[in-house]
Amino acid sequence: MRERRGLLEKENPQISQRRQAALLAVARSSAAYQPVPEREADRQVMRLMDGLYLKAPSLGSRPLVTLLEREHGILINRKRVRRLRQAMGLEAIWCRPRTTVPARSHRKYPYLLRNLKIDRPNQVWCTDITYVPMPVGHAYLCAVMDWHTRKVLGWTVSNTMDTELCLNALQKALSLTGTKPEIFNTDQGSQFTSEEWTGRLTELGIAISMDGKGRWMDNVFIERLWRSVKYEEIYLKEHATLGALRAGVGDWFQRYNGWRPHAALGKLTPCAYYDRSVAATLTEAREALSAP
Repeated sequence: MRERRGLLEKENPQISQRRQAALLAVARSSAAYQPVPEREADRQVMRLMDGLYLKAPSLGSRPLVTLLEREHGILINRKRVRRLRQAMGLEAIWCRPRTTVPARSHRKYPYLLRNLKIDRPNQVWCTDITYVPMPVGHAYLCAVMDWHTRKVLGWTVSNTMDTELCLNALQKALSLTGTKPEIFNTDQGSQFTSEEWTGRLTELGIAISMDGKGRWMDNVFIERLWRSVKYEEIYLKEHATLGALRAGVGDWFQRYNGWRPHAALGKLTPCAYYDRSVAATLTEAREALSAP
């Protein structure tokens, strides 16, 4: 949609804007839309709410109102909290009964990782999107991680939270590794239930797994990654532009992948553990093929 809007030509002498909009299947009014900058007060509240979400993702609007007033002296009503949280792409995590069946265009897939032994690289990849507060406006960060080795395989930053953001991160992961996972696990966000995303995974022959509703632990490793990158990079430096944010996050991911030891990986870095695990998997495959 954003690409089609960019094709509208205001000064075209042969085709009117009305006709162009009809041919491109976009609203004519969207061509003249100018985004309204966020208020400074809203940016401050969203930054604080993001930190509270990392500490306790199950908090609803009522306790958030109380905490913002008690800890930061901010008087705010629930309606505004809900509006800002929706703009951030956040939702309180709690288990709820399944009362509706999703439309076919937004098909939900089962969670495939329960009781599954994940013991090799590229067996399972996972991804998620997180809100990134900035001094002016905000951005969204999407990363793809190998579940077994914790290595970040691809990531992207954008000021829009759409499916294209996720597809770009996926393509970077595919290009970096030269391979694909057996299973790809995500939450049930609209980007990951879209036909563009699920169709791409199906086209690649990848099994699709989705967390249960309100089950943040189903994608726990990527959730831990968000906490680390925010506290160690994003909150500390508060990058003023998307370019600075990309450079800062890129440097952090390089340190995370190639320099920082992980206790869960035998004190190896994710890169070293991934490379060693890939080599071991290839050796096992060759031995299996050569066995009589």
